[in-house]
Amino acid sequence: MTESPAVRPYRPGDHEALDDICVRTAHNGQDSRPHYGDPSVFTAAFAAPYAHLEPELAFVLDDGRGNAVGYVVGAADTARFAERFLAEWLPLVAERHPAPAGPPATPDETIAWLLHHPERMAVPELAAWPAHLHIDLLPEWQGRGYGRRLMRTLLAALAERGVPAVHLVMTVANEPARAFYDRMGFEEIEGVPMDDSVVCLGRTTADLERL
Repeated sequence: MTESPAVRPYRPGDHEALDDICVRTAHNGQDSRPHYGDPSVFTAAFAAPYAHLEPELAFVLDDGRGNAVGYVVGAADTARFAERFLAEWLPLVAERHPAPAGPPATPDETIAWLLHHPERMAVPELAAWPAHLHIDLLPEWQGRGYGRRLMRTLLAALAERGVPAVHLVMTVANEPARAFYDRMGFEEIEGVPMDDSVVCLGRTTADLERL
């Protein structure tokens, strides 16, 4: 355990906390439970597969008592990650979160569709930003500099692996998150085919001393 809050590598015992953080921040940065029948579909799509497939790029904020209260997860090679997601991860969760029979008709089905179509991650226009990430902190731990620590840790890990740049996709409605990413040096990537409800941001893994 740590004596004060600190960023550390993800451990298998953090699995439940990772899921809880994801669910409690998945709806435009807010708690998804009032809006989804089974909000664990978010963890299946956006948190757990990263810890499962690329645990070396998963880090948590430890509250000082061994509890994860925030996390950042990433994939160094998005195209390769999408392939592994389909082959290795989706079979583990597909039964609980089946693909919609037709066009998504509910919020749960919308996320389930994303879960069953990992090829959506491999966007040719993002080749210059090969890595991608997801970062979340519980509300009471936000605005205290911990998000910056998590981001710096992941970017440094990517840089050590020779990854030049990273991207992320976020909902336009999550204005606090956009302000955070702006402070972290992310900039909007133009020309990426995306739904109007989301935006793609990217930055280099260099110049971390500015974070």
